[in-house]
Amino acid sequence: MTSEITLEKPAANGVARGQFEQHFRGQLIRPGDGAYDQVRQVWNGAVDKRPALIARCADGDDVATAVRMARAEGWPVAIRSGGHSGNGLSLVDDGLVIDLSQMKRVTVDVERQVARVEPGLTLGELVQALEPFGLITPTGTCSGNGLGGATLGGGIGWLMGKYGLIIDNLLACEMVTAEGELVRASATERPDLFWGLRGGGGNFGIVTAFEMRLYPLEEVLMGTFIYPFSQAGEAMRLYRDVTAQAPDELAVMAVLTTMPEIGPAVALFACYSGDDFGQGERQLNVFRQAQPLVAVVQPMSYASLLAMMDPAAPDGRFYHDAAYTVRGFSDEAIDALLEQVEQRVSPLAGVIIQHVHGAASRVPAGETSFALRFDHYAVLHSSAWESGPAEPHVRWAEESRAAMARFASQGVYVNFLGDEGDDAVRASYGSNYRRLVELKNKYDPANFFSRNQNIRPTVDGDSGL
Repeated sequence: MTSEITLEKPAANGVARGQFEQHFRGQLIRPGDGAYDQVRQVWNGAVDKRPALIARCADGDDVATAVRMARAEGWPVAIRSGGHSGNGLSLVDDGLVIDLSQMKRVTVDVERQVARVEPGLTLGELVQALEPFGLITPTGTCSGNGLGGATLGGGIGWLMGKYGLIIDNLLACEMVTAEGELVRASATERPDLFWGLRGGGGNFGIVTAFEMRLYPLEEVLMGTFIYPFSQAGEAMRLYRDVTAQAPDELAVMAVLTTMPEIGPAVALFACYSGDDFGQGERQLNVFRQAQPLVAVVQPMSYASLLAMMDPAAPDGRFYHDAAYTVRGFSDEAIDALLEQVEQRVSPLAGVIIQHVHGAASRVPAGETSFALRFDHYAVLHSSAWESGPAEPHVRWAEESRAAMARFASQGVYVNFLGDEGDDAVRASYGSNYRRLVELKNKYDPANFFSRNQNIRPTVDGDSGL
């Protein structure tokens, strides 16, 4: 059984129902369709929204058609790329989901070391497409994340120390504006818009293709070091001391959780992306000083590195994250963090810490809209559970973050924000926020693209700044 799209009034500046169905080349999925319940799912099983229509776009023209139809009829709109969407912003109840997940084309110019890639790719799919060419571009830390959202929020990951964030390697964007126009933004074409897209999320339009700079990279050297929680203080102090002086080519993630066959533990995952693996091994072996239960150092493909993180956070499990930023971990901060980890209500929950440094932190704060251009740690308290009420799990994440607030600095990586509200968004963009509001006024004054970490346009002459 299928339901019809109900558009009661054709609009002169929009797309009427017949035109929409005639010109849309992708797939339209409605409540009652066999694929509906599967397609409306995202990575976070705690998100349960029921769109009125899901438009799985085939190309940029489909995206433009969907935007014009939604504007004409006043439909609320959400944009979905890879569908990771921990906070559920890529879905909307009783509205239109413009779904980019089938847009996965990759074109590689080997001589120029540039790729044109579409936003429906997951990071793992992107890396696998580039691997035959021996080329890579910076990504996040796990293969299941969607390219579109990861990029527009900034893109912290394994290679940020050496090559910068994902946005630092973005050369151009093809996109659909709030008016339903297909445009291009780069350093020479709509440079103001290009500035805003590099960190401003989905506030200014729907990106239908990214042009990205590539680098030769065959393998990385990966170190995995796991310590029992009885040694957590020593392990975390070693992590702090090593990362505080880490060279650009060394990225280290700390995960404090329950490990299979070990129990409560601290796991340090260290990636060396330099050319001298002998030097890399010496850098990684410093983590043996705290006498880990597990210590493995091995070369691996970048695709394999991304895939390592996926089993710990499978699709469909329930999640609730709470994030903050720390410029440096004092002994007191480490002790407080470990106390919060011990209070977890689920063995699936934990704390994930990523160190932002090197090339990512040397870009001036005003060069892109991503403002957190200083050495820091992005900290995520991640609750995870498979059944039962959400309340105790949400409470642990929120209360443990609150307990760490005295050690935190202002601003949070926007891709880690949940529903903290306007003040948190404003703090994350810092001195760039006013310029972002001006861009919003120019490109989306009606706030058509509002289901995101929203930069609100000026209302009645007051932007709230």
